[in-house]
Amino acid sequence: MLKHSGLTNSDLWIKLYNKEITIGGNSKLKIYGLLQCKSGKRMKRENRIFFKSIAEAISSGFRPCGHCMRKDYLRYQIINKNSL
Repeated sequence: MLKHSGLTNSDLWIKLYNKEITIGGNSKLKIYGLLQCKSGKRMKRENRIFFKSIAEAISSGFRPCGHCMRKDYLRYQIINKNSL
């Protein structure tokens, strides 16, 4: 997990190019999503974090975005509803 606030723009672009970053997330809301997500692009830089994979985001306790990852989000809701 990498914090956006700890990266320079050039470091960010290098990591994106090298596929070291594939998923973005919101550290306050514990949500992960695609880098192209409109919701993710609006979040504050200090709240934005990056993951190498979905598995890393899930293991860090994040849930899928309801906008850009709709199917995963619905599956997440069903699983959590059944576990209550």
